[in-house]
Amino acid sequence: MTKILAALGLAAGLALATSAGAQAPTGTAPNDYGKTDNWLCLPGRTDACAVDQTTTLVQADGKTSVEAFKAAAKPAYDCFYVYPTVSTDPGGNSDMSIDDAEKRVVEQQLARFASKCRVFAPMYRQVTLAALRQVMMGQPSPGNGVLAYGDVRDAWRWYLAHENKGPNNQARGVVLIGHSQGARMVLDLLKNEIDGQPAQKQMISALVIGMNAPVDAAGKFHSIPTCTKADQAGCLVSYVSFRETSPPPANSRFSKTDEQGHRAACVNPAALVAGKASSEPAVLHAYMSSKGFGAVSGQPPKPFAKDLTVTTPFVALPGLLSARCVSEGEFSYLAVKVNADPADPRTDEITGDVAVNGVVLKDWGLHLIDMNLAMGDLLTLVERQAKAYGAK
Repeated sequence: MTKILAALGLAAGLALATSAGAQAPTGTAPNDYGKTDNWLCLPGRTDACAVDQTTTLVQADGKTSVEAFKAAAKPAYDCFYVYPTVSTDPGGNSDMSIDDAEKRVVEQQLARFASKCRVFAPMYRQVTLAALRQVMMGQPSPGNGVLAYGDVRDAWRWYLAHENKGPNNQARGVVLIGHSQGARMVLDLLKNEIDGQPAQKQMISALVIGMNAPVDAAGKFHSIPTCTKADQAGCLVSYVSFRETSPPPANSRFSKTDEQGHRAACVNPAALVAGKASSEPAVLHAYMSSKGFGAVSGQPPKPFAKDLTVTTPFVALPGLLSARCVSEGEFSYLAVKVNADPADPRTDEITGDVAVNGVVLKDWGLHLIDMNLAMGDLLTLVERQAKAYGAK
């Protein structure tokens, strides 16, 4: 059942489109984001983001070492993150209580960014896994996407008004980050609250991961361009990931051109960091969960190397994975290759597919580990983008 829920949860960002014309329930009170209980992560406190990110590095010859993690003491910029569909609450929209599911996803997708920026992650009344299960069974969704977005918008506005102040009261630069349903929320923030507004001057970049970010022929989301080099600020990074050996099938809703002819953006963080075009292959700096966790949950991981026992929360396998952006037909996606070598002791495969009753759902690609795959590259990229932003 856990795997089924995980698979259903991945559709949340897509299903929100079905409620685009909906209204927030009458009489629903807005959240007060001045209350710290309404935040999953805030700077300066021990919370869901203050978790161990220690990593075991496994080289091609099987030798291992441990990479320690340390949060930045005085980061010069901020990260505002919106998490994907993880809520196990029974209703159509989640409550505001922090459960293990929300804690687990920030461990995978956000906590490591604390080495670069101050991290902000609001709780929000997202569309739940239960709501998506009903949609997948052909029933109307009880979830309300307008309510979910209203919370994220209110949290963003509160952050700008109360936390976005640097030395001499100057506004701080901020990186927006979202995955799946969270990425849909970030896209709506970009459209409604940032594009063409004063806040656009504060945007270092936007990481819209695991969601189709529609861009025009010039590669722009409205006035916001996709990133074409690492030392570029004010741009968009977006991709959905599939195995190179298993590209998006015809029924895939990820990576697909929309009805208006906008293509799904594909920006390869690893390629930009390496000084390459996104279409060129580049080695990924991945941080994989030693427990098999991804965006929602996951399968137990295959052994990372022969006779290896991992005691750290994360594992990195330098050189094992590479990726390039592919644009074929109506699909644009990040094609991930496993550089397998049967002669060395490391694994020749990775875990990250969505499986229901043992059957891999190829139309979901590697959605569970979209962010894990390029986490190291995203960290390097936002650091360089922040320097470019500061140089302005």
